[in-house]
Amino acid sequence: MFKALYLTQSDDRTLNCALTELDESQLPAGEVLVQVSHSTLNYKDGLAITGKAPVVRSFPMVPGIDFAGTVLESSDPRYKQGDAVILNGWGVGETHWGGLAQKARVKADWLVPMPAGMTAAKAMALGTAGYTAMLCVMRLQQQGITPDQGPVLVTGANGGVGTIAIALLSRLGYTVHASTGRMHEAEHLKALGASELVDRATLSGPGKPLQKERWAAAVDSVGSHTLANVCASIKYGGAVAACGLAQGMDFPASVAPFILRGVTLAGVDSVMAPYARRAQAWARLVSELPAEVLASNTETIKLADAPAVAAKLLQGQVRGRVVVDVNA
Repeated sequence: MFKALYLTQSDDRTLNCALTELDESQLPAGEVLVQVSHSTLNYKDGLAITGKAPVVRSFPMVPGIDFAGTVLESSDPRYKQGDAVILNGWGVGETHWGGLAQKARVKADWLVPMPAGMTAAKAMALGTAGYTAMLCVMRLQQQGITPDQGPVLVTGANGGVGTIAIALLSRLGYTVHASTGRMHEAEHLKALGASELVDRATLSGPGKPLQKERWAAAVDSVGSHTLANVCASIKYGGAVAACGLAQGMDFPASVAPFILRGVTLAGVDSVMAPYARRAQAWARLVSELPAEVLASNTETIKLADAPAVAAKLLQGQVRGRVVVDVNA
């Protein structure tokens, strides 16, 4: 038996989330059985646990799109008992039971070996948010964006992706501007590496199709009008790495920035990213993000506390990253 957050849906589509005990035999099929050590709460987890959006595709479901732990059993030769592993995405917590539990059984293809120098707690202090932030940084670098070209804007700056993106970019020598609706968090964002704060309200409403050139590039986790205004404010030849939709899935923009300034809008997907890209991102996270940055940006909670914290996360009341110690 093991403990897990367990989501069920009644006939009237009411969602119920409970901490319960499950039997290992109830776990879905997969080549690798993992003893989960830590998980985390992302925006998508908040939506799943609260039922605010139809993230969960089938019930019952164990939520949690991330986990880190140790292999208990494996029928795949790539993994053996005792191996430390990480999982992000692949529909886990949506269509396949996820990481907010003490055990998980998954496909071997979905796992990444824990890099040397990484612990389960540190891996989940990064989680999908940190791993996505690194994918965004990699994407901007692939587009040829260098520190000497000008400042890089990070939207949703107080969120998981935003905080890690600020820390990564600043340590690579970029000047980072941070867009947030929580201007009282200025001290924290500047400690992470932001040199200037931008009030979210200046970007979140309808704007002109082409605006003053302000940033060489941007990492956007917000979407909607914010992404449109960001694209309209990118310097000639710049790029935007788009990875989220906290404000909305719509994109009320024009082609002007792309055909008049040569701006690149680069989509970044963390869920189905291929193994090589995942491994590269995690290897870079080990070496490029100091432990003290994560410590100042992370809160650790018990599995039983996850539902309440998930609700706070959606209300914008959580700063940085939340690690879930599933055995606490």
